[in-house]
Amino acid sequence: MKKLMCFVAVFSVLSVGCSVSGRDGAPGATGASGAEGKSGATGSEGAAGVSGAAGVEGAAGAEGKSGATGATGAEGAAGAEGATGAAGRPGSR
Repeated sequence: MKKLMCFVAVFSVLSVGCSVSGRDGAPGATGASGAEGKSGATGSEGAAGVSGAAGVEGAAGAEGKSGATGATGAEGAAGAEGATGAAGRPGSR
């Protein structure tokens, strides 16, 4: 209890006798301003695409061959000579 009373007494003397907050110090120097950032590089434009090759023209069709001329027909064979008739029967008498 004595300690508490001593503490309260000392604290009250200090708070009355002197300011608890310290004196304000001199203002600090102003900070240096930051350097300005550099601008980014601009991207280069892409290269132009290669042009497509021209298509090849188709070949012309071959002309058809003419048909062969038909062969001449063979001459017909000669007819056979007629057979001799049979002998007649003898007549009745």
